[in-house]
Amino acid sequence: MSPPLLKLGAALSTMAMISNWMSQTLPSLVGLNTTRITTSDTLTQISPKEGWQVYSSAQDPDGRCICTVVAPEQNLCSRDAKSRQLRQLLEKVQNMSQSIEVLNLRTQRDFQYVLKMETQMKGLKAKFRQIEDDRKTLMTKHFQELKEKMDELLPLIPVLEQYKTDAKLITQFKEEIRNLSTVLTGIQEEIGAYDYDELHQRVLSLETRLRDCMKKLTCGKLMKITGPITVKISGTRFGAWMTDPLASEKNNRVWYMDSYTNNKIVREYKSIADFVSGAESRTYNLPFKWAGTNHVVYNGSLYFNKYQSNIIIKYSFDTGRVLAQRSLEYAGFHNVYPYTWGGFSDIDLMADEIGLWAVYATNQNAGNIVISQLNQDTLEVLKSWSTGYPKRSAGESFMICGTLYVTNSHLTGAKVYYSYSTKTSTYEYTDIPFHNQYFHISMLDYNARDRALYAWNNGHQVLFNVTLFHVIKTEDDT
Repeated sequence: MSPPLLKLGAALSTMAMISNWMSQTLPSLVGLNTTRITTSDTLTQISPKEGWQVYSSAQDPDGRCICTVVAPEQNLCSRDAKSRQLRQLLEKVQNMSQSIEVLNLRTQRDFQYVLKMETQMKGLKAKFRQIEDDRKTLMTKHFQELKEKMDELLPLIPVLEQYKTDAKLITQFKEEIRNLSTVLTGIQEEIGAYDYDELHQRVLSLETRLRDCMKKLTCGKLMKITGPITVKISGTRFGAWMTDPLASEKNNRVWYMDSYTNNKIVREYKSIADFVSGAESRTYNLPFKWAGTNHVVYNGSLYFNKYQSNIIIKYSFDTGRVLAQRSLEYAGFHNVYPYTWGGFSDIDLMADEIGLWAVYATNQNAGNIVISQLNQDTLEVLKSWSTGYPKRSAGESFMICGTLYVTNSHLTGAKVYYSYSTKTSTYEYTDIPFHNQYFHISMLDYNARDRALYAWNNGHQVLFNVTLFHVIKTEDDT
């Protein structure tokens, strides 16, 4: 077969494949086949009054803050789902239209070649008839060559006719695609669907609102504790280390208080890195010895229990002076109602998203835990809650969002097993395990800024990451 015929054969083969593809694909795209998209099995109607659910953690292994958000499904979801399906269908049609356009250009180019060839064949046929009429005047050899050439070309005439039909079909397909695209666009406008730009703007708006919401996000329920991350190994078996939850993001000072009694020295470091390297920036000599390991730094001041008393001291790091001191009425002290491990841990001072707290026990409450919210300036008790849990049976505890979480941190298989909500004045038994890697925790405090637990674990300063569960109410909530 000559090169022009090879080229024509390749073009016809391509046309056959395209026609087959069109016959199989186009009906499914425009909905002419028997398969239909259903949404009733995949979309579940949820009350629009349900709120956003957010799981937030301090950091992932790379130190980045992470939040997992479960958004409430609204009534608009059904329409959005249909709009999404319509948009996807429209995109498929548009993609197909582009493919048809490319195919059409190739077809038109080959079609022009076919028309030219058809003209030549017709001319050759006419000339052959004329020659046949005058064959007596020609040499027998030349006549035979022409006849053989014509015999080769004659079978191509019906093929060329079919090729012209296929070319017309491509043009028809192109027109049908254009009409279908117009219809789908009209349907999209009629049902109020959103185009891509509008959808993109909605997503950006939602992200902005969510970020603003996360900035205001404070309180949640403890769901998980992970870690620990060992920051440093230093000091005796018992002690405390902390940062200020109300400090600015650029202020990362660390305070370090070794042992649970007979000490007045507080060491300050400008950052965690300086703390790890041991580069002290300042040392404070307190006017009184402290008792226990349950101190807290809050808004630039140190709050601690004065040794052999139930007096709480507020000491300013900026001025080096005692700003306030007050007796915590009826609170047991000097190992009367300590945590299980002892160490004069009768009065536990702590802070969370809500404010400053004292956790202790009294004779009036039969040695059970009492939770008191304190005025950070005057140390006055603002309100108290009496629980039914014996303090001497508890390990270390901490406050998150006004809820006290009690642990058995003195055991190897440590976990949070009891919580008391000051918001509802109710308690519940929980089961949130965490890893007591070095076997003895003498200090465990929550830092709301870092969303982490600071712990002193048998001479190791460690951090635990916490995951909180939040429900953000929507505007429709009552």
